[in-house]
Amino acid sequence: MSATVQPPESVTWRVHIDRSMWIGGVRSLMLQALHPMAMWGVWQNSNFQEDPIGRLQRTSDFVGMATFGSPAEIEELAAKVRGIHRSLRILNHDTGRKERLDQPELLLWVHCAEVYSYLEVARRAGLPLTGRMADKYLDEQRHTATYVGLHAEDVPGSVAAMEDYFAEMRPQLRVTEEAAATVRFLMWPTMPENLKFLNPGKPGYFPFGALCYYSLPDWARQMYGSLPEVPQPAVTAALKSFRTALSTVPERVHDYAFMKPTRDMLERSRRRLAAEGYDLSRGLYGLRDPRRWPSQRELVDA
Repeated sequence: MSATVQPPESVTWRVHIDRSMWIGGVRSLMLQALHPMAMWGVWQNSNFQEDPIGRLQRTSDFVGMATFGSPAEIEELAAKVRGIHRSLRILNHDTGRKERLDQPELLLWVHCAEVYSYLEVARRAGLPLTGRMADKYLDEQRHTATYVGLHAEDVPGSVAAMEDYFAEMRPQLRVTEEAAATVRFLMWPTMPENLKFLNPGKPGYFPFGALCYYSLPDWARQMYGSLPEVPQPAVTAALKSFRTALSTVPERVHDYAFMKPTRDMLERSRRRLAAEGYDLSRGLYGLRDPRRWPSQRELVDA
């Protein structure tokens, strides 16, 4: 496995720099939780119950590093993640046996639930992506999957392939007690230390958590049954409003939602890209505009 930096010209960059990623990230955790073994793996090997937002931040750190980091940074983090996964075990409550956490089928489920959540939420929230660009994003994410130990050829690399994968997986999914608790945590979370100042406004978090829940596929919401159904056009409108509002937040302010190592990595990325000739006058977010690239290479657009 060799790390490949995703440039601003990639579809991955376009999706992962988008502010809709916060919704996509929480949605992905809710979706991942429907796989019993994946859920037990998180429940038994992390402090997720006490700090669900912290886990989201750590996931953001990995995704951010894999997208915006240097090859050396990516390889170091990927080796660390694979090492941690290799050392952990899961108690299978169905069989009473302990199993490896780094089983390919579990890693694949977590990867697919994550990247497809990012893509579906971003498109629904208004990020303009053609069908070809959506396929290109998933194809690019095949390489990212190798960082956790998967083989690229085993990972769905198009929207059609991803839809087929989820259809095949659905019979294996169910709502465990841990999954139900996970959804509750994600709609009413414990704030990590760097976000404790937000505690007084915690009741205002619920609409965000509910929006993440309502962005789940119909079949996933039907399995959970955690909230009464609402018209999906209203959910789409809310996603677009969320993306529009968060897009107005200055990049340096937005960065404070991340842990310090992530903020430091983003600053190194800014310096590296500026040295390569990119126009960083509007930050990383501004590099969505091809006019700020050193060349006029185009995104996949058909």
